[in-house]
Amino acid sequence: MKRIAILGSTGSIGRSTLSVVESYPDRFEVATLAAGSNAELAFEQAVRWKPRVLSLAKEEDAAEVRGRLVGAGISEVEVVDGAAGTVRVATHSEVDFVVSAIVGVSGLEATYEAVRAGKTVGLANKECLVVAGELITAEARRQGRPLLPIDSEHNAVHQCLRGGRMEEVERIWLTASGGPFLKTPKAEFAAITVEQALNHPTWKMGKRITIDSATLMNKGFEVIEACRLFQVAPERVQVIVHPQSTIHSLVEFVDGSILAQISVTDMRLPILYALTYPERIASDLRFSIHDLRHLDFCPPDMAKFPCLRLAYEAASAGGAKTIALNAADEVAVAAFLEEQIGFEEIPRIIEEVMAATPARHLESIQQVLILDAEARLLAREMVQKQSRKGLPIRAIS
Repeated sequence: MKRIAILGSTGSIGRSTLSVVESYPDRFEVATLAAGSNAELAFEQAVRWKPRVLSLAKEEDAAEVRGRLVGAGISEVEVVDGAAGTVRVATHSEVDFVVSAIVGVSGLEATYEAVRAGKTVGLANKECLVVAGELITAEARRQGRPLLPIDSEHNAVHQCLRGGRMEEVERIWLTASGGPFLKTPKAEFAAITVEQALNHPTWKMGKRITIDSATLMNKGFEVIEACRLFQVAPERVQVIVHPQSTIHSLVEFVDGSILAQISVTDMRLPILYALTYPERIASDLRFSIHDLRHLDFCPPDMAKFPCLRLAYEAASAGGAKTIALNAADEVAVAAFLEEQIGFEEIPRIIEEVMAATPARHLESIQQVLILDAEARLLAREMVQKQSRKGLPIRAIS
């Protein structure tokens, strides 16, 4: 029986993980949950799963859920709150496997502490590896524990790599759907609305990741993740646009052989893979081979989608540049969603913040969080200037 902690239990990955647990009650048990700010769903999950520890983001939400559980006659669930509560969930002595699925840097400290505590971690959080991948992967190597990717593209790479040794790999290919603006002329980008950008052609995701997919920043983050997870240089990670999203990723070996991973577009499959690795167990998540009739591929347009170029630059520099990239993107995307800035201003703000952030490598999670806060502050100042002027910050090459 594998005992699981879920960081981000009320989000889409968290709920999908609970669905997998429910489908395999003889294999998995929920040990602890970190539920963020959705107190109502957190209460429902606590009643259903009765975790040893339940954490919420805010003290007042924790007090409310604690009182409701007592009223329901459930006294065995310890309810905690804040960053310390999330760390408690991730490092609990009865936890075997941690699913890291909190969006943003909020789950960074808990994920790192889980690795330090010798837990096996399944990563569905891009930001952890983007901003602190060097620290997290180094600690995982020290602990001798695997970091198992849940993100569909990296999960696919992980599966393909079982077909050969790492020294036999020529390059990694990450597929991208191209988002909703693959065929939209660059000249029309200034008029892109929030509603248009949220209309992803393939996946149903949260708002930030959907906008990141529209700018291709999401794919840029995945390039950085791949570099950290698989210990490869950025030039050995290539992005290829594949609108059907049938092939999730490919690995090209030195002899010219290419292995591709194909499966349904359902996050329960990579979650199941990570939870059961190195086994493979039966599931009903089937892909119809007849859907392979039409597959398109083309290189990404870096001039049209400059966020991808910026991500490659950050991947090469590492350290502070990747932190600035992520922080500025989160602030700029939030401003776009609130209609404070236009779609084209997202990469402009990110480039300005990256340029203003000196290149250096961080030696602790605390340093990462400090630099993250500084980059966010700078990005917010740029958003405010942009909102007041209503003009582009500057042209971007």
